[in-house]
Amino acid sequence: MKRSTTLAAAVFAGVAVLSGCASNTQPQQVSYAQAEDSYGVIDSIQVVQGRSGTTGAGAVTGGLVGALLGNQVGSGSGRTAATVAGAAAGALVGNNVENNRNQASQQYQISVRMNNGDYRIINQDSIYDLRVGDRVRLTDGRVYRY
Repeated sequence: MKRSTTLAAAVFAGVAVLSGCASNTQPQQVSYAQAEDSYGVIDSIQVVQGRSGTTGAGAVTGGLVGALLGNQVGSGSGRTAATVAGAAAGALVGNNVENNRNQASQQYQISVRMNNGDYRIINQDSIYDLRVGDRVRLTDGRVYRY
């Protein structure tokens, strides 16, 4: 009985974590005018530090795993205390693991002067062969040479 409860809790936790990965986004149709506006020339490229932070998924996952492990210790009120302590410690460790995994990385801030006169600033993780003065197009939030 205890094993089936633990298994059910683990399955529930897995489903809860994976359900956050679902997406309902629909593709956007681009008109000819919008397509014309997605071309320009690189005005500048700067190196910047990317953002770091946590989403809370690491803390939730760590808390669930810690609670499951803490529940395996002791009996009665000792088991309850171990479950609570395991959940708290697991949440702390999970949050730290997620934060370390999402450390700020080096990114490139690309300023593009669009054909219609607007300026756009795009952050990318790499610039490949992009240089200031290159003619580029913006597609899905990234800059490509053409």
